[in-house]
Amino acid sequence: MDKKTPGWLDWYSAPSKPQFTVPAGSVDAHCHVFGPSAEFSFSPQRKYTPCDASKAQLFELRDHLGFERNVIVQATCHGSDNSAMVDACKASNGKARGVATVKADISQSELQALNVAGVRGVRFNFVKRLVDVTPEDELLAIAEKIAPLGWHVVIYFEAPDLPELWDFFTRIPTAIVVDHMGRPDVSQPADGPEFNRFVRFMAENENVWSKVSCPERLSLQGPPALNGEKRAYRDVVPFAKRIVETFPNRVLWGTDWPHPNLKNHMPDDGLLVDYIPQIAVTSELQHKLLVANPMRLYWPEEII
Repeated sequence: MDKKTPGWLDWYSAPSKPQFTVPAGSVDAHCHVFGPSAEFSFSPQRKYTPCDASKAQLFELRDHLGFERNVIVQATCHGSDNSAMVDACKASNGKARGVATVKADISQSELQALNVAGVRGVRFNFVKRLVDVTPEDELLAIAEKIAPLGWHVVIYFEAPDLPELWDFFTRIPTAIVVDHMGRPDVSQPADGPEFNRFVRFMAENENVWSKVSCPERLSLQGPPALNGEKRAYRDVVPFAKRIVETFPNRVLWGTDWPHPNLKNHMPDDGLLVDYIPQIAVTSELQHKLLVANPMRLYWPEEII
């Protein structure tokens, strides 16, 4: 087994049972698998070495939390070798879709094989501490190759970088899904200039969706529940709630299990599920966030 990055926090092995019951058919639309490294090697160019987090453990969590499906996003520790993610999708009996990391020279036959396995998108990562920067022309070449398949592009960036990336993002010829609301600074107001810029980005580009996930990454208050109430990460709520209510048909939610690269605490996934009704406060919004929207993006063939 590879030696983990010093200080690495392993995923929480005993998540609570959520108090909130998710709607039937709910999708955890952002999660990962790591290895197991004895079977699926980590990339030599990786920026971190995680613990193992297998497909069986992911599916066990899915069932425990009450979800029916997963969208498994390629982890940066595996680079462009999508074997672990593809293996998990194939083992899911149609209950998982994938988001891959690919290079510009990928062939159409390789893309078709990924499509058959359940991949429906590719991820472009602009967080420099996690990946080396890929030239924009290479990324556009990838986007143009996947567009005929009906795939989308997932983009991961941090809020201060949106102005310089804005023009490039508008050139992507597919649907776009933003990870974690573009990582806003929640010490600033939810109606302040920085987050208003992100809202404007979504408003002006109707092909842009957002995941309202990862409050544990964004929160400055942290996880403690107050007075015994399971209402953690409340400083993130105004940001996610605004996106859910402004763009109800273009939002997704996911656990981000097994929560790579967290430094100060490892979240209870049951508590993360109990965060959902704080940001999607009606049954209609909850159904769109957890069922209708991810099904439309990842399983459109099953929509009647």
